[in-house]
Amino acid sequence: MSNDHPDNPESGSQPPDPGASSQQIQHSPTSARVPDRVSKGVFSTGLIVLQAGSEFVFDFIQRLTRPPQVAARVVVPAGMMPGLLNALRDNIQRYEAVFGSIPALAPPPAGATPAPLDQVYSDLKLADDMLSGSYANAAMISHSQAEFCVDFITNFFPRSAVSARVYLAAAHIPNMVQTLNHAFKQFQQRIGSQPPPQRPPEV
Repeated sequence: MSNDHPDNPESGSQPPDPGASSQQIQHSPTSARVPDRVSKGVFSTGLIVLQAGSEFVFDFIQRLTRPPQVAARVVVPAGMMPGLLNALRDNIQRYEAVFGSIPALAPPPAGATPAPLDQVYSDLKLADDMLSGSYANAAMISHSQAEFCVDFITNFFPRSAVSARVYLAAAHIPNMVQTLNHAFKQFQQRIGSQPPPQRPPEV
């Protein structure tokens, strides 16, 4: 269902153009449409998070293939990150209340250092039609004992739709939370260190 709330014009502002329309739209993603092209989803064995201005880019990786490839690229606004992290943590708690602790992945070899990002992407297969990614401003998460499913959603009028569906083994979810949390903290530090915008001179 959707609830439409017309914007209240600010006092002293010009009357709205009768040929234009502006409304705030609020509706729930729980009834999001799942297009055929994304309904099967993709399976991921890893995640790379990139910062791009005020958005985050999630590259979900399949390392089972040779060469490894990006199975899905999802672009989300920074404002979505706290809600996504909370939803993932909540799902972990509910998972562990039913199935017990999530099995831990084997740690990387001692002394291993992450490869530079340009080297990582030189080894990855990223299809041209995936370069722009799929936009999402909401997400729904579900899980079974074996895996988690993340539906990334475009929450737009007139109806929400799933823009990407990603499956991950349960063991990968704590690492995903850690990666997202680290990236978001870096973003907050970067934003906090920037000087406030200068007011234009009054004329």
